[in-house]
Amino acid sequence: MPRFNERTLTATGPRTAAPATERTHPRATLALTSAATAVALMTYTAPLVTLPEVAASLHTPLSAQAWLLNGTPLGLAALLLVAGSLADDYGRRRIFVAGTLALGITTALGALATSTWPFTLARVAQGAASAALLASSLGLIVHAFPTARGRLHATGVWGAFVSGGIAIGPVVAGALPGWRTAFAVLGGAALVVAALSARMLTESRAPRGGRPDLGGALTFGLALIALVAALTLGRDGWLRAPVRLLLLAAVALLGLFVAVERRVRTPMIDLALLRRPRFLASSSGGLFTGLAVIGLFSFLPALLQRSLGLSPMATALLFLLWSGLSFAVALQARRLAGRVPPRAQLAIGFVLHAAGTLTLLGAVGSGSWVRLLPGFVIAGVGSGLLNAALPLLAVESVPAARAAMGSGAQQTFRYIGSCAGVALTIALVTSSNGGLAHGANIAILVSAGLALLAAVSVLVLRERA
Repeated sequence: MPRFNERTLTATGPRTAAPATERTHPRATLALTSAATAVALMTYTAPLVTLPEVAASLHTPLSAQAWLLNGTPLGLAALLLVAGSLADDYGRRRIFVAGTLALGITTALGALATSTWPFTLARVAQGAASAALLASSLGLIVHAFPTARGRLHATGVWGAFVSGGIAIGPVVAGALPGWRTAFAVLGGAALVVAALSARMLTESRAPRGGRPDLGGALTFGLALIALVAALTLGRDGWLRAPVRLLLLAAVALLGLFVAVERRVRTPMIDLALLRRPRFLASSSGGLFTGLAVIGLFSFLPALLQRSLGLSPMATALLFLLWSGLSFAVALQARRLAGRVPPRAQLAIGFVLHAAGTLTLLGAVGSGSWVRLLPGFVIAGVGSGLLNAALPLLAVESVPAARAAMGSGAQQTFRYIGSCAGVALTIALVTSSNGGLAHGANIAILVSAGLALLAAVSVLVLRERA
C-alpha cells in the first residue's frame, strides 16, 4: 500500500491544478458550497423543534423517536468518508452536484411520508446525500483557495455556514405552516443550489490511479450502519440480542475494513494517518462535538417544549440565541489565526460548552425560559469556536490533494458521535426515576464531562518535534 511520507503529509503538499481550459471561480465556489452546506444542516436540524408534531403525525412512539433524529446522521456517518475519497479521485464537482440534487429529491420525498419507517428511510437518504456534498465541498474550497491565507478565510466562512444552517433550520420549520411544508421548501432550495453548481463550479480531482476501493467502501459503510443502529437501539437495553449482534458485526466489519485497506493500491484512507497527532485531534474533535454538543442540543428543543410548554416557533427563536451566536463567532474566529492554533481553539470551545451546559442545570424544571439564556450564550460561543476550528484542522491534517477525504473522515466521527449522543441523551432523560427535569440534569452533567474530556484529548494530541 502506498505510504505518505512526512513531507507529503503537510498542508501545503502536492495538489492537482485545474485544467488549463477551465478557470476556477473562488467566490462562486465559496458561495455555492456554503449555501449547500447551510441547506444540508437546515434539513438536518429542522425536525428538532417539530419532533412532537412529526411524531404525532407519523404515530411514532417515544421508544422510536430516536430514529426520527438519527436517520440523517446515520446516512452521514456511513458515507462521509466514502464520498470524500470518491470526490478526490473522480471529481469533487461531480460528487457535490450529485449530492445536492439527491438532497433536494430525498427531502421532498420525506415530506410525503405517512409513517415512521418511510420517513426514517428518507432521512437516511438525506444524510447520504448530505455526506456527498459536505465531504466534497471542502475539497472544492481547498482547490479554489490554494494559499494558506485564502484557505483560512474560506474554511472560516464555510464553518460559519455550518452554524448558520443549524440556526436557521429550526426557525424555518417553526415559521412555516407544518413540517411537511418546511421539508418541501428545503428540498426546493437544494435543487436550486444543485442547478447553479452544475453551471458555475469548476471540476477538480486528485486521481491516484488504480481501481475504486469498493471493498473498503462496502465494509466501512456496513460497519457504521451496524454501529449506529446498535447505538440507537441500545437506549432500550444494551444487553439485548439485536444490540449485541450489531456491535459484534460492527467490530468484525471494521477489522475486515482494515485488512482491505492494507492490501489495496488506492485505499479510501491511508492508515498511516492514524499515527499523526493532528489527524487524530481532528477526528477526536469531530467525535466529541457529536457526543457532547450535537447529542444534547438535538433533543433539548423537544424536551423544553414538553417541560415548559413552548411552541415550535418560540423554541426555535430561543435556540437561535445559541446557534446564532455560534454563527457569528465562527464567522469572526478566523481573526484568531496566527494567535490561537486550531487545536487550542477546539479546547477552548469544548471548555465553554461545558461551562454553558453546567449553567443549564436546573433550568428544565424551573418553569421559565429566561433561566436558559446565560447557558445558551456561553455554549453558543463555544460551539462557534468548534465549528470554525474543525474544518481548518480537517484540511490541514491531510495532504492538500486529499482534502475531501480529510473532511469526510472528521465529519464521519462527528456524526457517529452525534448518533451516540442523541441516543445517550434520550436514554438519560427518559430513564430517570426522578422525571424529565432530573433526567435532563443528568444528561447535562454527562455532556459537560464529555466536553472537558474532549478538551484534554485535543491538547494532548500535539505534533511531535
